Amino acid sequence: MKKEVKEKHFVKKPIYPGGKEAMKAFIKKNLKYPQQALEKGIEGVVRIRYTIDKNGNVVKTKVISKLGYGCDEEARRIVKLFKFHVPKNHIKVTFHKNVNIRFKLKKKQKIKYVYKTTPASESNNSGYNYTIKING
Repeated sequence: MKKEVKEKHFVKKPIYPGGKEAMKAFIKKNLKYPQQALEKGIEGVVRIRYTIDKNGNVVKTKVISKLGYGCDEEARRIVKLFKFHVPKNHIKVTFHKNVNIRFKLKKKQKIKYVYKTTPASESNNSGYNYTIKING
């Protein structure tokens, strides 16, 4: 007689399709840096607590750790776009999760200026010659 194998967890948690790496890629693709944060050079992390319904939709969000300058609102907008796969459970359950949304400005390309002067005696001219090189 076969012994019935019981499942380890009675309630199965929702899964983001593709896992954490797919979620990071989704955030990176859809995040729109707020203009006010760009102008002020604001960087940091917004922590969001969100609720997932029985269908895998995010139905509620709450900012736990604020950054301001429009970043909190943008983080909430991104989280509301998440869609999870919820394995079939025996009961209807809502789930709560947290996520950190990182706002990081792209580094601007540094420009190196090289300034060189040549005295007139070396260049056979009167005065100085100037050479300026700009490397990106």
